[in-house]
Amino acid sequence: MFNWAKSTLAAVAGTQEPEYGPDAIQPVGKKPGEPAYTELAKKDLKWATLDYTNVESQTFYLFTDEGRIGFLQLIYSNVAGMRVTVQFSCKLFFPNNEKPALWSTDPLSNYGFDEEQHSFFADGVSIELSEDGSFYTIKSAVNENSMVNVKFARTAPGFMGGKDGTSNYGTDPKAPWGSMHHHFWPRAKVEGSIITKDGEISVNGRGMFSHALQGMKPHHAAARWNFVNFQSPSFSAILMEFTTPASYASTVVRVSGIATDGKLLTAGIDGEVKHTATKQDSDNDWPEPTSASYHWSGKTADGKDITADLGGALGTKFDRVDVMAEVPGFVKAIVASAAGTKPYIYQYAPKMTIKIKIGDEIKEEEGTLFTEATFVS
Repeated sequence: MFNWAKSTLAAVAGTQEPEYGPDAIQPVGKKPGEPAYTELAKKDLKWATLDYTNVESQTFYLFTDEGRIGFLQLIYSNVAGMRVTVQFSCKLFFPNNEKPALWSTDPLSNYGFDEEQHSFFADGVSIELSEDGSFYTIKSAVNENSMVNVKFARTAPGFMGGKDGTSNYGTDPKAPWGSMHHHFWPRAKVEGSIITKDGEISVNGRGMFSHALQGMKPHHAAARWNFVNFQSPSFSAILMEFTTPASYASTVVRVSGIATDGKLLTAGIDGEVKHTATKQDSDNDWPEPTSASYHWSGKTADGKDITADLGGALGTKFDRVDVMAEVPGFVKAIVASAAGTKPYIYQYAPKMTIKIKIGDEIKEEEGTLFTEATFVS
C-alpha cells in the first residue's frame, strides 16, 4: 500500500503508520535557534483543549511527610473531534505497601474552563490556578472514598524544554500533523487531605506538577516512556524520556531539570535512563525493570557544569497498570485496531541517594524516587 494511503488509514483507524524516517520528528529543544529550556509564565499554563484527537492531562504528584506517594490527575481526551471525555483520578501508595493503594477514577460531567483556560470546573471537581499563577487548589467530591482538598504551591521556577515545550511530528516542519508537549513545576509544597471511608489522610509534604499534551494518537507518538521524579529535603530532579515508534526512527526525546527551593539549578533536554537489570513479565513479555540508573547533565545559570546521578535496585514494584483495563472506553477505541499495542505501566518508589556535582562541589542526599517505565508497542 502507498505510504499516503497507510498514513490516512492510520490517522482514522489507529493502525500502524509507515516509516517516515528521523526527519519526520522535530524534538523539543533541537529546532534551530531554540534555547535548552524556558521558564514558565502563567500564560504557559493554559489548557489547549484541541478539537482533534489528543490526550491532555494535569498531574499533581504527592510525596507526603508520612511517606505516602501518589498523584491527582485530570485527563481530557478528544477522539477525532467527535467525542470528549474527562476523567479525574486519585492514587495513593502507602509506605512499604503496608495496605492496598487508594485508587479511584471517575468520569466527569458538565465540565468547563474559565475564560483564560487556566482553571477547570466540573460537577464535583475543580482545579483552580491562583491569580498570580503560583498555586493550584484541587477539590474533588466526585468519589466518596477519595474526597480531595489540596493546595499545591510552586516553590521553584517551572520550566519547559526548548522554546515552547513542544516536539512536532510530520514531514513538513511548518505543518506538523501531531505534537507532544510538556510543562513542569519540579518542586512544590503540598497542603491538604484526602478523606476516605476509613478516615482522613494528610497529604502535607512536597510535590511535582506536570501538564502534558499528546496532540495525536498516543501509540503513534511514543512506543516507550520513562518518567523519573525524585524528591528530597533539598533537591528535586525530574526526567521525562520517550522513544518514538519505528515510524519516526525510534527517536529518543528527553526533558529534564533539577531544582532546589526558590531556584532552578538546571533544565534542558539532556539526561539518560538505563534499565540496568530486567526480568521478563510472563503475562505480556515486556522486560520489567528491576534496577535502573538515572543521569542528569547541564549548566547552571552562572555557567557551571552540573551533573546528578541516581541508581540502584527499584525494589518491590508498587503497581503494574494494564492501561487498557484502566482507561475509559474512548482510549480503547483509539488503539483497538493498532497491532502490537499492549500498554503497561510499571511503577516504583524506592529510597535512593542523589549525588549532585556543581563545578567542583559534590552534595549527596537521600530522598524518594517515584519512577514509571511504560511499554506501549
